Amino acid sequence: MSHFEAFMLALIQGLTEFLPISSSAHLILPSEVLGWSDQGLAFDVAVHVGTLAAVILYFRKEVVSLLSAWIGSIFKGHRSAEAKLAWMIVLATIPACIFGLFMKDIIELYLRSAWVIACTTIVFGLLLWWVDKRATQQDDEYQADWKRSLFIGFSQAAAMIPGTSRSGATMTAALHLGFTREAAARFSFLMSIPIILLAGGYLGTKLVTSGEPVDFGALNIGIAVSFISAYACIHVFLKLVTRLGMMPFVIYRLLLGGGLIAFLLTQS
Repeated sequence: MSHFEAFMLALIQGLTEFLPISSSAHLILPSEVLGWSDQGLAFDVAVHVGTLAAVILYFRKEVVSLLSAWIGSIFKGHRSAEAKLAWMIVLATIPACIFGLFMKDIIELYLRSAWVIACTTIVFGLLLWWVDKRATQQDDEYQADWKRSLFIGFSQAAAMIPGTSRSGATMTAALHLGFTREAAARFSFLMSIPIILLAGGYLGTKLVTSGEPVDFGALNIGIAVSFISAYACIHVFLKLVTRLGMMPFVIYRLLLGGGLIAFLLTQS
Protein backbone atom coordinates (compact mmCIF):
# COMPACT_ATOMS: atom_id res chain seq x y z
CA MET A 1 0.00 0.00 0.00
CA SER A 2 1.43 3.35 -1.04
CA HIS A 3 1.40 6.33 1.32
CA PHE A 4 -1.14 8.01 -0.96
CA GLU A 5 -3.47 5.04 -0.56
CA ALA A 6 -2.86 5.11 3.20
CA PHE A 7 -3.75 8.80 3.30
CA MET A 8 -6.95 8.33 1.28
CA LEU A 9 -8.11 5.27 3.22
CA ALA A 10 -7.47 6.99 6.55
CA LEU A 11 -9.34 10.07 5.35
CA ILE A 12 -12.26 7.91 4.24
CA GLN A 13 -12.28 6.11 7.61
CA GLY A 14 -12.22 9.34 9.58
CA LEU A 15 -14.93 11.05 7.54
CA THR A 16 -17.29 8.09 7.37
CA GLU A 17 -16.89 6.37 10.77
CA PHE A 18 -19.32 8.73 12.50
CA LEU A 19 -21.58 9.70 9.59
CA PRO A 20 -24.63 7.56 8.71
CA ILE A 21 -23.09 6.44 5.41
CA SER A 22 -21.05 3.30 6.34
CA SER A 23 -17.29 3.45 6.81
CA SER A 24 -16.91 -0.27 6.04
CA ALA A 25 -18.57 0.23 2.66
CA HIS A 26 -16.23 3.05 1.75
CA LEU A 27 -13.17 1.06 2.83
CA ILE A 28 -14.21 -1.99 0.81
CA LEU A 29 -15.01 -0.01 -2.33
CA PRO A 30 -11.42 1.06 -3.23
CA SER A 31 -10.38 -2.59 -3.54
CA GLU A 32 -13.56 -3.53 -5.43
CA VAL A 33 -13.67 -0.54 -7.79
CA LEU A 34 -10.08 0.72 -8.01
CA GLY A 35 -8.28 -2.56 -7.47
CA TRP A 36 -6.32 -1.30 -4.46
CA SER A 37 -4.71 -3.98 -2.32
CA ASP A 38 -6.19 -4.87 1.06
CA GLN A 39 -4.94 -2.45 3.72
CA GLY A 40 -4.06 -5.24 6.14
CA LEU A 41 -4.50 -5.75 9.88
CA ALA A 42 -1.91 -3.21 10.98
CA PHE A 43 -3.57 -0.39 9.09
CA ASP A 44 -7.01 -1.43 10.40
CA VAL A 45 -5.63 -1.11 13.92
CA ALA A 46 -4.11 2.30 13.12
CA VAL A 47 -7.33 3.86 11.85
CA HIS A 48 -9.25 2.40 14.79
CA VAL A 49 -6.76 4.08 17.12
CA GLY A 50 -7.18 7.38 15.27
CA THR A 51 -10.98 7.42 15.30
CA LEU A 52 -11.15 6.20 18.91
CA ALA A 53 -8.80 8.97 20.02
CA ALA A 54 -10.92 11.52 18.15
CA VAL A 55 -14.24 10.58 19.76
CA ILE A 56 -12.72 10.29 23.24
CA LEU A 57 -11.02 13.68 22.93
CA TYR A 58 -14.14 15.37 21.55
CA PHE A 59 -16.37 13.98 24.32
CA ARG A 60 -13.63 14.08 26.98
CA LYS A 61 -15.80 15.83 29.57
CA GLU A 62 -18.67 13.40 29.05
CA VAL A 63 -16.33 10.40 29.04
CA VAL A 64 -14.73 11.41 32.36
CA SER A 65 -18.14 12.13 33.91
CA LEU A 66 -19.72 8.89 32.68
CA LEU A 67 -16.72 6.75 33.62
CA SER A 68 -16.51 8.26 37.11
CA ALA A 69 -20.24 7.80 37.66
CA TRP A 70 -20.10 4.23 36.36
CA ILE A 71 -17.22 3.29 38.67
CA GLY A 72 -19.01 5.03 41.56
CA SER A 73 -22.15 3.02 40.90
CA ILE A 74 -20.16 -0.22 41.09
CA PHE A 75 -18.05 0.38 44.19
CA LYS A 76 -20.09 2.92 46.14
CA GLY A 77 -23.62 2.28 44.92
CA HIS A 78 -24.04 5.85 43.71
CA ARG A 79 -27.02 6.48 41.44
CA SER A 80 -27.09 9.37 39.00
CA ALA A 81 -28.21 10.22 35.47
CA GLU A 82 -24.61 9.82 34.30
CA ALA A 83 -24.27 6.39 35.90
CA LYS A 84 -27.51 5.25 34.31
CA LEU A 85 -26.41 6.48 30.87
CA ALA A 86 -23.05 4.73 31.28
CA TRP A 87 -24.78 1.44 32.09
CA MET A 88 -27.11 1.87 29.11
CA ILE A 89 -24.09 2.32 26.82
CA VAL A 90 -22.55 -0.86 28.24
CA LEU A 91 -25.84 -2.70 27.72
CA ALA A 92 -26.16 -1.42 24.16
CA THR A 93 -22.68 -2.77 23.35
CA ILE A 94 -23.49 -6.38 24.28
CA PRO A 95 -25.55 -7.40 21.18
CA ALA A 96 -22.79 -6.38 18.77
CA CYS A 97 -20.22 -8.32 20.80
CA ILE A 98 -22.34 -11.48 20.71
CA PHE A 99 -23.27 -11.04 17.04
CA GLY A 100 -19.65 -10.40 16.09
CA LEU A 101 -18.43 -13.42 17.99
CA PHE A 102 -20.74 -15.83 16.16
CA MET A 103 -21.32 -14.15 12.80
CA LYS A 104 -18.04 -12.42 11.89
CA ASP A 105 -16.67 -15.28 9.79
CA ILE A 106 -19.96 -15.64 7.88
CA ILE A 107 -20.05 -11.92 7.18
CA GLU A 108 -16.43 -11.88 6.04
CA LEU A 109 -17.00 -14.87 3.76
CA TYR A 110 -20.36 -14.08 2.18
CA LEU A 111 -21.33 -10.42 2.71
CA ARG A 112 -18.23 -8.32 1.99
CA SER A 113 -19.12 -7.69 -1.63
CA ALA A 114 -19.94 -4.63 -3.70
CA TRP A 115 -23.43 -5.97 -4.50
CA VAL A 116 -24.30 -6.35 -0.82
CA ILE A 117 -22.94 -2.86 -0.13
CA ALA A 118 -25.00 -1.37 -2.95
CA CYS A 119 -28.22 -2.95 -1.70
CA THR A 120 -27.75 -2.17 1.99
CA THR A 121 -26.65 1.37 1.21
CA ILE A 122 -29.94 2.04 -0.57
CA VAL A 123 -32.27 0.06 1.73
CA PHE A 124 -30.95 1.50 4.99
CA GLY A 125 -30.75 4.95 3.45
CA LEU A 126 -34.48 4.80 2.68
CA LEU A 127 -35.14 3.49 6.18
CA LEU A 128 -33.23 6.44 7.65
CA TRP A 129 -35.33 8.84 5.55
CA TRP A 130 -38.61 7.19 6.59
CA VAL A 131 -37.77 7.22 10.30
CA ASP A 132 -36.32 10.75 10.31
CA LYS A 133 -39.41 12.10 8.57
CA ARG A 134 -41.70 10.65 11.26
CA ALA A 135 -39.49 11.15 14.30
CA THR A 136 -41.11 12.87 17.29
CA GLN A 137 -37.73 14.11 18.62
CA GLN A 138 -38.75 14.50 22.25
CA ASP A 139 -36.05 12.87 24.39
CA ASP A 140 -32.35 13.27 25.03
CA GLU A 141 -29.83 10.48 25.56
CA TYR A 142 -30.40 10.48 29.33
CA GLN A 143 -33.91 9.13 28.72
CA ALA A 144 -32.48 5.84 27.46
CA ASP A 145 -33.76 2.84 29.44
CA TRP A 146 -32.81 -0.82 29.10
CA LYS A 147 -35.41 -1.54 26.40
CA ARG A 148 -34.34 1.40 24.26
CA SER A 149 -30.66 0.63 24.79
CA LEU A 150 -31.04 -2.99 23.75
CA PHE A 151 -33.03 -1.98 20.67
CA ILE A 152 -30.28 0.44 19.63
CA GLY A 153 -27.71 -2.21 20.52
CA PHE A 154 -29.31 -4.76 18.20
CA SER A 155 -29.31 -2.16 15.43
CA GLN A 156 -25.57 -1.72 16.01
CA ALA A 157 -25.15 -5.48 15.72
CA ALA A 158 -27.06 -5.56 12.43
CA ALA A 159 -24.75 -2.83 11.14
CA MET A 160 -21.91 -5.35 10.95
CA ILE A 161 -23.37 -6.14 7.52
CA PRO A 162 -21.26 -4.01 5.15
CA GLY A 163 -23.02 -0.95 3.79
CA THR A 164 -25.48 -0.67 6.68
CA SER A 165 -23.49 1.90 8.72
CA ARG A 166 -23.08 1.59 12.47
CA SER A 167 -23.81 5.27 12.98
CA GLY A 168 -26.70 5.17 10.54
CA ALA A 169 -28.33 2.15 12.13
CA THR A 170 -28.00 3.40 15.70
CA MET A 171 -29.19 6.91 14.85
CA THR A 172 -32.14 5.47 12.91
CA ALA A 173 -33.07 3.31 15.91
CA ALA A 174 -32.72 6.21 18.36
CA LEU A 175 -34.82 8.52 16.18
CA HIS A 176 -37.47 5.81 15.92
CA LEU A 177 -37.56 5.66 19.74
CA GLY A 178 -38.18 9.40 20.07
CA PHE A 179 -34.68 10.83 20.55
CA THR A 180 -33.87 14.23 19.09
CA ARG A 181 -31.42 14.20 16.19
CA GLU A 182 -28.61 15.60 18.34
CA ALA A 183 -29.33 13.13 21.16
CA ALA A 184 -29.42 10.24 18.69
CA ALA A 185 -26.05 11.34 17.31
CA ARG A 186 -24.50 11.82 20.76
CA PHE A 187 -25.72 8.43 22.00
CA SER A 188 -24.40 6.81 18.81
CA PHE A 189 -21.01 8.50 19.20
CA LEU A 190 -20.71 7.54 22.87
CA MET A 191 -21.70 3.96 21.96
CA SER A 192 -18.88 3.90 19.45
CA ILE A 193 -16.21 4.18 22.15
CA PRO A 194 -16.53 0.69 23.68
CA ILE A 195 -17.23 -1.01 20.34
CA ILE A 196 -14.24 0.62 18.59
CA LEU A 197 -12.09 -0.16 21.63
CA LEU A 198 -13.13 -3.82 21.51
CA ALA A 199 -12.72 -4.05 17.73
CA GLY A 200 -9.32 -2.39 17.89
CA GLY A 201 -8.22 -4.73 20.70
CA TYR A 202 -9.38 -7.77 18.71
CA LEU A 203 -7.55 -6.63 15.59
CA GLY A 204 -4.48 -5.73 17.62
CA THR A 205 -4.39 -9.23 19.14
CA LYS A 206 -4.70 -10.76 15.68
CA LEU A 207 -1.89 -8.53 14.43
CA VAL A 208 0.47 -9.55 17.24
CA THR A 209 -0.17 -13.25 16.69
CA SER A 210 -0.10 -13.08 12.89
CA GLY A 211 3.46 -11.87 12.50
CA GLU A 212 2.34 -9.56 9.67
CA PRO A 213 5.03 -7.04 8.63
CA VAL A 214 4.30 -3.46 9.63
CA ASP A 215 4.78 -0.35 7.51
CA PHE A 216 5.19 2.27 10.25
CA GLY A 217 5.03 5.12 7.76
CA ALA A 218 1.58 4.04 6.58
CA LEU A 219 0.52 3.44 10.19
CA ASN A 220 1.50 6.94 11.29
CA ILE A 221 -0.38 8.40 8.34
CA GLY A 222 -3.40 6.25 9.19
CA ILE A 223 -3.52 7.33 12.84
CA ALA A 224 -2.95 11.04 12.17
CA VAL A 225 -5.29 11.46 9.20
CA SER A 226 -8.14 9.36 10.66
CA PHE A 227 -7.87 11.27 13.96
CA ILE A 228 -7.99 14.73 12.41
CA SER A 229 -10.74 13.93 9.90
CA ALA A 230 -12.88 12.08 12.48
CA TYR A 231 -12.61 14.90 15.03
CA ALA A 232 -13.59 17.49 12.43
CA CYS A 233 -16.41 15.28 11.18
CA ILE A 234 -17.95 14.87 14.66
CA HIS A 235 -17.81 18.62 15.29
CA VAL A 236 -19.40 19.59 11.97
CA PHE A 237 -22.05 16.85 12.10
CA LEU A 238 -23.29 17.85 15.57
CA LYS A 239 -23.45 21.49 14.48
CA LEU A 240 -25.46 20.77 11.34
CA VAL A 241 -27.66 17.75 12.08
CA THR A 242 -30.36 19.67 13.96
CA ARG A 243 -30.69 22.13 11.07
CA LEU A 244 -30.23 19.90 8.04
CA GLY A 245 -31.65 16.64 9.35
CA MET A 246 -30.70 13.33 7.77
CA MET A 247 -31.82 14.06 4.22
CA PRO A 248 -28.37 15.01 2.84
CA PHE A 249 -27.03 11.64 3.96
CA VAL A 250 -30.05 9.81 2.56
CA ILE A 251 -29.47 11.44 -0.83
CA TYR A 252 -25.76 10.58 -0.68
CA ARG A 253 -26.54 6.95 0.14
CA LEU A 254 -29.01 6.66 -2.74
CA LEU A 255 -26.53 8.20 -5.18
CA LEU A 256 -23.71 5.97 -3.90
CA GLY A 257 -25.82 2.81 -4.05
CA GLY A 258 -27.23 3.65 -7.47
CA GLY A 259 -23.82 4.55 -8.86
CA LEU A 260 -22.31 1.37 -7.52
CA ILE A 261 -25.05 -0.75 -9.09
CA ALA A 262 -24.52 1.00 -12.42
CA PHE A 263 -20.77 0.37 -12.17
CA LEU A 264 -21.26 -3.31 -11.35
CA LEU A 265 -23.67 -3.80 -14.24
CA THR A 266 -21.12 -2.37 -16.66
CA GLN A 267 -18.53 -4.86 -15.36
CA SER A 268 -20.75 -7.92 -15.82
